Amino acid sequence: MFLLQRVDETIKKVKSQLANIVTLCNISFGGASIMATFSEAYSHAVLYIFIAALLDRYDGKIARKFNQESELGKQLDSMSDIISFGVAPALLLYSSVLAQLGSAGMIAAILYIVCGAFRLARFNVSEANGCFTGLPITAAGVILTASFLIAPFINPGVYLVIFLVLSYVMVANFQLKKI
Repeated sequence: MFLLQRVDETIKKVKSQLANIVTLCNISFGGASIMATFSEAYSHAVLYIFIAALLDRYDGKIARKFNQESELGKQLDSMSDIISFGVAPALLLYSSVLAQLGSAGMIAAILYIVCGAFRLARFNVSEANGCFTGLPITAAGVILTASFLIAPFINPGVYLVIFLVLSYVMVANFQLKKI
């Protein structure tokens, strides 16, 4: 009886934190991507960002399903997003492509991270209205990461444009309906 009661309590605790656990897995894959980039294991870094995106897709759904939405979860999700879809893709593309452009490449990567952080902060203080203002950082990070796959065929200068465009559309004031 005691053991069954403990198992039941544990299951309830896991359910109540499942969305946060998924978010922590997201940030873990973002961190793993950064470490893979430092080790020049770029294909692994790409894979880890894509896995983080998959996890990011479901953490909010899980929170809503179990009625566990919280301010902590919202903030944790944003911290995870800046790592997995801001810092990790920027470092991946900086290390593999933009570093050869010197200071311009560094500035583009930093600008992307800064705009992503601004976009997340703006989202966190805005009222929920069923729309995103600007391109979500998850989408920008996935686009940037996917562009790595065509890097051998593109002039590195094109990446400056890609970084600048993605930076701008994250902080722009257009509305996108949430899906």
